[in-house]
Amino acid sequence: MNDATSPTADREISTTRVFDAPRELVWEVWTRPEHIEKWWGPDGFTNTTKEYDLRPGGLWLHVMHGPNGKDYRNDILFTAVIAPEFLEYEHGPSPIFRVTVRFDVEAINRAKLSMKMLFLTAAERDRTIEKFGAIEGQQQTMGRLEKYLAETQAGQGDPR
Repeated sequence: MNDATSPTADREISTTRVFDAPRELVWEVWTRPEHIEKWWGPDGFTNTTKEYDLRPGGLWLHVMHGPNGKDYRNDILFTAVIAPEFLEYEHGPSPIFRVTVRFDVEAINRAKLSMKMLFLTAAERDRTIEKFGAIEGQQQTMGRLEKYLAETQAGQGDPR
């Protein structure tokens, strides 16, 4: 789940997935709260967005509601936004990590999304994997995004 050649590999969780959707659509459903709330998070999770301001210095404040009834506060500070290519943000309050997301054109109507979470320490990364199931959760989130993209393109999702 991480690039072993990276000097920060022991502090990273990363994933790459190719979607059968244009990059612009992948960007749109990743960056518009009316879409994000329909797919964000591992299986069984729902979301409530309190604030969303997609710009450097803007905030995305939301709560993830787990299937076990537990709520998980997420405070996101966007540090870089280059539509439709790149997002960078800092996540808190706990755990604290930096996320980079790249949206690349893989082929006509196919997009490659690369996401990297970088933690302050290897111990914090490992704790997040153990306590929150971060690797499996990230894979489930990408699966939910893939399904939502397919539904949206088939006219079943909310394209606008």
